[in-house]
Amino acid sequence: MKSIFKTAVAALALTSVAAVANATELRLSHQWSTKDIRHQVAQIVADEVAAADVDLDIKIFGSKSLFKPREQYKPLSRGQLDMTVLPLSYAGGQQPAYNLTLMPGLVKNHDHAARLSNSPFMEALEAKMAEDDVMVLVHGYLAGGFAGKDKCITNPSDIEGLQTRAAGKSFEQMLAGAGASIASMASSEIYNAMQTGVLQAANTSSSSFVSYRIYEQVSCYTPAGEVALWFMYQPLLMNKRTFDGLNEAQQNALLAAAAKAEAYYLEEAKKQDAASAKVFADAGVEIAEMSAEDFDAWRTLAMETSYAKFVEEVSDGQALLDMALAVE
Repeated sequence: MKSIFKTAVAALALTSVAAVANATELRLSHQWSTKDIRHQVAQIVADEVAAADVDLDIKIFGSKSLFKPREQYKPLSRGQLDMTVLPLSYAGGQQPAYNLTLMPGLVKNHDHAARLSNSPFMEALEAKMAEDDVMVLVHGYLAGGFAGKDKCITNPSDIEGLQTRAAGKSFEQMLAGAGASIASMASSEIYNAMQTGVLQAANTSSSSFVSYRIYEQVSCYTPAGEVALWFMYQPLLMNKRTFDGLNEAQQNALLAAAAKAEAYYLEEAKKQDAASAKVFADAGVEIAEMSAEDFDAWRTLAMETSYAKFVEEVSDGQALLDMALAVE
């Protein structure tokens, strides 16, 4: 009897080992700290999938510990990376159409951003992602603003002559049109660039301004408010072949987790702007407000620079721009 019991225990142990060995592990990369909303979105997906108990584990590599911020899309498309939370415009070099996801003044507010994510415009972008073996799991836009090391920035005239960081090609074109000198870098590099005098101004998301402690380096902050010039699409992406290779239970667990994360993303994104303004104010930074007239001046400049350049450079640019502008 004792021998039978030992055999049963051994068999159970081997079964457990086999189950662990058969569990699929996915690697998810991003550039942010654990306090950032984009990490929290990734963590929700990882936690929900783990709770579903479908032999699927998601290991998160944050703080650009696995890939550099702007170098994640290519390994994702090649299957060398399974998942990433990425500003899609970072991959504008691979797919120029993605630059439309960071176009000045194109998105009016967070609810408008959510409607864009569920529109024919986004379907057209997802078709381009599919060409690269990439799919969207979680849609999400974040708003942002400007920060100045020595002065407030609300109007195009305020940026003239300043060494400035902008996220994405379209914002760089607009700011250059206003007379700024452009320094291209990931948002995770803004702090050091400000600290060393490389930058006098920057724009990025409300979340990044806080998570990278930019309030320690600037004198004035112009957050997203009633009007927000800066909206950036920052989805959680997955290699499509990897997703297709999962079993049905694993796919369903991922999709259910993604739905929960997307709802969280939208609600928290709405809170980020006011929360960031409070953090900067509490740190002694002056808070400036962009007026409707300022916004109109920026958008007029963007139409003459960013919008025009996008249509000129992208073969189906006018059609994509029209689809985006058609979303009320």
